[in-house]
Amino acid sequence: MQLEFSPEEIAFQTEVRTFIAENYPENLRLVQDEGHDLSKEDFLSWHRILAKKGWIAPAWPVEYGGPGWTPTQRFIWSEELAAADCIGTMPFGLSMVGPVIYTFGTPEQKERFLPGILSGDDWWCQGYSEPGAGSDLASLRTKAVREGDHYIVNGQKTWTTMAQHADWGFFLVRTDSDAKAQEGISFLLIDMKSPGVTVRPIITLGGEHEVNEVWLEDVRVPVNQRVYEENKGWTCAKFLLAHERTGIAAVARSKRGVEKIKEIARTEMDGDKPLLANAFFKRKVSELEIDLTALEFTELRSLAGVAAGKGPGPESSLLKIKGSEIQQRITELALEAVGHYGAPYFRGFGEGDNEHPIGPDYAHRAAPTYFNARKTTIYGGSNEIQRNIIAKMVLGI
Repeated sequence: MQLEFSPEEIAFQTEVRTFIAENYPENLRLVQDEGHDLSKEDFLSWHRILAKKGWIAPAWPVEYGGPGWTPTQRFIWSEELAAADCIGTMPFGLSMVGPVIYTFGTPEQKERFLPGILSGDDWWCQGYSEPGAGSDLASLRTKAVREGDHYIVNGQKTWTTMAQHADWGFFLVRTDSDAKAQEGISFLLIDMKSPGVTVRPIITLGGEHEVNEVWLEDVRVPVNQRVYEENKGWTCAKFLLAHERTGIAAVARSKRGVEKIKEIARTEMDGDKPLLANAFFKRKVSELEIDLTALEFTELRSLAGVAAGKGPGPESSLLKIKGSEIQQRITELALEAVGHYGAPYFRGFGEGDNEHPIGPDYAHRAAPTYFNARKTTIYGGSNEIQRNIIAKMVLGI
């Protein structure tokens, strides 16, 4: 789909494209090309460049450090980032807790936490899911008991992405055990260096240390680190999840993913012809592109709502469902395209100089990426839960 931009928007697109070309770190590009894990410093190197430019938080209001972009400019920004294969910025501070703090936080909380999110000095993680409370998040059992000016927090969180690097975490905790499930929950900001906080790694199928379990044992949290009212944290949680689910759609990056599949399929051979000439494979790619175009139209309608002053609504559930399913289909097609080259490479297969990935560079990450993408239909609220939300809030069932 080709959108028509105004002359001002075309000039902005050119400015963005030029900035990325001149400022994206070469060493970061090398790490990406070689398929290595990205470190915290890798993410922060790009974050700091964008922060210095004033472009790190495209959706934030100007008064809190945002660039004042229109929804169309934000769309152009995401398109150009994807086209240039730039890494994404960590969403937990910028897209999740940051908007919660500037929407529901006190003036003191805004002054204390927002600058560190923008600069990258504070790295955040999300303490929502628990072993017995994932999709059914309202059944969480991590408990916070108030003692004077502090809460004493005990419980366990799981699937906590990048908690091993986090300076701070935002946690949902139960502060009233007698209230109904979605009541009696509070939203706390917890220093991850606090005594009693333990982070333990969970190694994924792809071999990455991306997620963790977090244990909280008698952790003392000042009451002034509670956002919004006590027992009203579900209001913050719903607000945050709507923003998270909209971002999960990742239309621009999926478009780039489809282009990469085409590039692979033009190189890989099916007999004496490129794989892309295979009618069955070509049909899968075409169906994927059609669904992605439909999702893009839906995202643009959502952006039009934002431009009219509406926040993310139930349509964010639709964006999350289709966006995550499309991302999985992209990884499936990529793995199919590289064929047998995708099978032998697993992280840690051989050590040091003995580790020699087999086949072309584009095949080395196909299997780990495929495995990792299995989670997309689960995190941010499973797709089954999203369908229930649509049934209730959109269809009135």
